[in-house]
Amino acid sequence: MKILKNQTLDQLLEQVDRQTDQQANQPDVEATVSDIISNVIKNGDEALKAYSRKFDKVEQDNLRVPQADIDAAFEAADDDLIDALNLAKANIISYHQKEIQNGFVDAEQPGVVRGEKIMPLAAVGLYVPGGTAAYPSSILMNVIPAKLAGVGKIVMVTPPQKDGIGQAVLATAKIAGIDEVYQVGGAQAIAALAYGTESIPRVDKITGPGNIFVAIAKKQVFGQVDIDMIAGPSEIGVIADDSADAKNVAADLLSQAEHDKLARPMMVTPSEQFAQAVSDEIDRQVKTLPRREIASASVANKGFIAVVDNLDDAFTVMNAISPEHLEIELADAVQYLNQIKNAGSVFLGYNASEPVGDYVAGPNHILPTGGTARFFSPLGVSDFVKRIQFVSYSKSALKKEEKAITTLARVEGLEAHARAVEARFN
Repeated sequence: MKILKNQTLDQLLEQVDRQTDQQANQPDVEATVSDIISNVIKNGDEALKAYSRKFDKVEQDNLRVPQADIDAAFEAADDDLIDALNLAKANIISYHQKEIQNGFVDAEQPGVVRGEKIMPLAAVGLYVPGGTAAYPSSILMNVIPAKLAGVGKIVMVTPPQKDGIGQAVLATAKIAGIDEVYQVGGAQAIAALAYGTESIPRVDKITGPGNIFVAIAKKQVFGQVDIDMIAGPSEIGVIADDSADAKNVAADLLSQAEHDKLARPMMVTPSEQFAQAVSDEIDRQVKTLPRREIASASVANKGFIAVVDNLDDAFTVMNAISPEHLEIELADAVQYLNQIKNAGSVFLGYNASEPVGDYVAGPNHILPTGGTARFFSPLGVSDFVKRIQFVSYSKSALKKEEKAITTLARVEGLEAHARAVEARFN
């Protein structure tokens, strides 16, 4: 893993800025996705079945997965898997329950009532990738906050498989409480959720990760429906000094490197000796990983260890990176929490390994990537509700503010606005 040393803070920050992954402009993909969406809008289920034949090599009569198949997958699932999923579910619920919002009513001004009501979305669609990217834990992370928000219907779409959808995915769908599961993937699945077909209901919001075609499709239907975010490759940042265990830090960095060849494992440390120790550990550990080809490419092409003068500089660099996951492997790590300005999820201390957050801790693992933690937040209950404002005025309260309203209306050249208020008194 390359070690960046003997650089000024400004030089490091410049390198970090250049390495931030942005969604590349891919006009060919944009055009293909646009055609797929148009076809689904026009031809509905027939278009979806044709794309399943073309892309997935699967012939389908019905797009919906029967409830009996879901129940059977749950009954056949390994007991240890069910226990792990139930533990994760309980912790995700206990964490996200604290995010539930209440509206408010303000009646402090005489004759004026103002307020806000919180309403759940009526329907949400979850995209679950196929094959090895179909992570049961992500199903829980997407569905449970929506359930706690009070969403009326949750629909899951996932690419059809020749041997059927994976047992773990269907079992998790039952545990999570998903209402309907459909075998359809790719940009066509996003189009179906956004516009509806004969079989698949239209939803208000689409969440969940996918490949470049899914990401571009979510971007193109945004506005017709809401979306969670355009997610990029996974990232982990670590701030550590030589009080940490190099073996553990290397293992944590590799835990994200194995996701994708474009994943970004990054560490900043004030100790050159520790930087070398972690680099050596990565070289040793990666050789024994089943996904070593992926992890090695991530480490070689996207990973780095930056050596800085002090911990203040380490936080400056990491805040500029704004990583999806950030580990603070320092003594009394909690004291540094206020120095963190940009990160998706923070892991404090020597034992808060990032996979704890992926699976059972409870905070969400659907997180902003590619530097977008500067302005995006983790998925939560608030992503599945909308706010409705309300106001009521007595006649005397309106009279008190009549002049201010009509003055502003006429300054803006909107005479009818002014007259709408004056009509109450003429």
